[in-house]
Amino acid sequence: MRKQSNKKTGELRLIAGQWRGRKLPILTSEGLRPTTDRVRETLFNWLQFDIQGAQVVDLFAGSGSLGFEAASRGAQQVTLIEMDKAAARQLNQNVSRLSAPQINVIQQSALDWLNAESTQHTKLDIVFIDPPFNKSLVSPTLAALKRGEWLHSDSLVYVESERNLPPEIFNDFDILREKHHGQVSFRLLTPSTEETTHV
Repeated sequence: MRKQSNKKTGELRLIAGQWRGRKLPILTSEGLRPTTDRVRETLFNWLQFDIQGAQVVDLFAGSGSLGFEAASRGAQQVTLIEMDKAAARQLNQNVSRLSAPQINVIQQSALDWLNAESTQHTKLDIVFIDPPFNKSLVSPTLAALKRGEWLHSDSLVYVESERNLPPEIFNDFDILREKHHGQVSFRLLTPSTEETTHV
């Protein structure tokens, strides 16, 4: 008999938009680190003129805090990619609670999803990358976005990461906004317009 999961339930409060103030149950488990209200407020201030009608993907959805907030504020389509089975189940339950057909949950590794999809897909307007820290996931995720032609020239990519990432990880992107809080960094990127020259 399988050992029962020790995952507990916490709560996520949506900040603004059609579901402003709505509270959703979320799993609280090791490695699941929902973006704080303060950081979400800053992020969506950055995105306030770009979120309406956007095609959005949250590649390491976890609690879904970024994706649900984007949908609440008017994103046209939000895809939540989450590898953990229990977390994905919770995301689906919250989609049902909100009666939100514009949100789609896929239980899969973010890198597997990016690498498996055909290049004939819809270009993404906004991408959230908030992976587990210290797992070296930011660099391959950015590379997969570029390689798979997921982005257009005005796409926006939000990266939340440990502070000590080497700057060359972002060589193919322009950093539009950047903030640090303790050991955490928050960046808003867009694909660089300059061609990188390899010698």
